[in-house]
Amino acid sequence: MDFKKILIINPYGIGDVLFTTPVVSNLRLAFPGAHIAYLANARTADVLKYNPDVAQVFIYERDEFVGSIQKYLELFNSIKRQGFDVVFDFSLNSSFGFLSAACGIKKRVGFDYRKRGGFLTDRIPLLGFEEKHIIEYYLDLLRLIGIPVKIKQMRIDVPSQEIQWANEWIKGHEIDPAKPMIAVLPGGGASWGKAAKNKRWSASHFAQLIDKIVENYDAAIILLGDSKEEELCREVVRQAHSLVHFGVGETSLLGLAALLKLAHGAIVNDGGPLHVAQAMGVRTVSIFGPVDPQVYGPYPMANHTVVQKGLPCQPCYRRFRMAQCGHISCLGGLSVEEVYRKVKDIL
Repeated sequence: MDFKKILIINPYGIGDVLFTTPVVSNLRLAFPGAHIAYLANARTADVLKYNPDVAQVFIYERDEFVGSIQKYLELFNSIKRQGFDVVFDFSLNSSFGFLSAACGIKKRVGFDYRKRGGFLTDRIPLLGFEEKHIIEYYLDLLRLIGIPVKIKQMRIDVPSQEIQWANEWIKGHEIDPAKPMIAVLPGGGASWGKAAKNKRWSASHFAQLIDKIVENYDAAIILLGDSKEEELCREVVRQAHSLVHFGVGETSLLGLAALLKLAHGAIVNDGGPLHVAQAMGVRTVSIFGPVDPQVYGPYPMANHTVVQKGLPCQPCYRRFRMAQCGHISCLGGLSVEEVYRKVKDIL
């Protein structure tokens, strides 16, 4: 087995793409001279942009492809002309399996979820991701075809100009370098769309937590997030009585990663920013509600703390479905004091 050209397909969110970066790292170790390409959406492409192990990124934006035969043909031709030997397909979607087969990729490795793996040559049956971390599931595709697994850490490579920008941002906000700088991200979970609110602790709780941290530790708080989360984060600022340095909507994905790298710690909900923080090596306190942190939480867990209410119904998100729940008590009932006790681990 000597693959010269390798394609990875994952059209999903930031965290999900980060979960595949150990796959990329192990493929590079096994095949030092191989050309490794990745199919991702535009929002996640920056996760891969500066990864030295990824030579090429194909962009797939679902909305742009709906009803556009031309778009599909362009993607088909771009992939086919590369002559890939193998594809690792994390899409759980038969459409990408068909695309890979039509492009002449002889070895097609992936998960057979709900009988959607018919176009795969090597497959693992899947009902859902349960009982072990999703990174281990993804690495199982390497193990399936005999590729050794030696690396399990996620990675995101940030260029020096982004680190320089982050340092200038900190200076511009006149943040005292003697104070511990804590990044707070009240948003996250964008891949859930309108249901993202089911993964988020409340703005009022975040505001109270910020006040408690500043009162007891004299920390500098930077508030970060996507521009779509600006209203949520403005509400946190309105309710907080402490100084908050507002950076929501001011960063690219790589700029966010750079600021997180310079932070003393990060307080985040379950979602992509948690995994960006971990990939940058910053200690985190993450707040989990319906989702199982054993599967979707920090991995490996060292230097990271997960906070859960511990209700009997948790986790209720199983096999890509969330139980009908009108109260989300796992988040609403999680007190400021419960989270604050864990925050002390990163201060």
